[in-house]
Amino acid sequence: MKLVVLTNDVLKEELLAQGLPANAQVEWITDPAYFSQHIDADAFFDLLFINEPARIHLLNNKPSIPVIINYVTGMLQELPSQFIRINAWVTFLKRPYVEAAGKDEMIKDKAAAIFSSFGKTTNWVPDIPGFISARVVSAIINEAYYSLEEEISTKEDIDIAMKTGTNYPYGPFEWGDKIGLENILALLSELNKEHPRYQPAPGLIKEAIH
Repeated sequence: MKLVVLTNDVLKEELLAQGLPANAQVEWITDPAYFSQHIDADAFFDLLFINEPARIHLLNNKPSIPVIINYVTGMLQELPSQFIRINAWVTFLKRPYVEAAGKDEMIKDKAAAIFSSFGKTTNWVPDIPGFISARVVSAIINEAYYSLEEEISTKEDIDIAMKTGTNYPYGPFEWGDKIGLENILALLSELNKEHPRYQPAPGLIKEAIH
């Protein structure tokens, strides 16, 4: 099994958190142009995915294989049928399971088998912006910024309270820094079209765009 993976060092480490597949040849690349040089691949991973026509064209050169993309904010409706969305925001991919959405059942089965070889279970969820966990975490981070603006406490104290009180792995501000506030803001802005409870906090917007 040959897998071609476009990633950075952080996401590579998280993908390999449960181990490297024994039966796989993994080609690690840093430039999407190299996808076109691996037409013998059994799957493409684009953990740095950007939704633009040129990128989709590079990934769509072998329709029968899974194309696994880190695409948390968008949806699959306008993408080719072999594309699989996953939640690979920083901190999420290290878990022993992967949140994923797909359209083609045969491609989904292939993708699940690939993730199983990495020691990860695939949780198939609805094809909605943010999946499940990214929606929840983004809302928590947003509420923390509202609390900060109301001068309820400091960032440090809110982080400590959330970690000790809820057993979260990170406090909301710490989590936001790891994920990237620009990613949080993009998802909240998309979700705000569905419901006003996702209205981004002014402080979060200010920090995300600076």
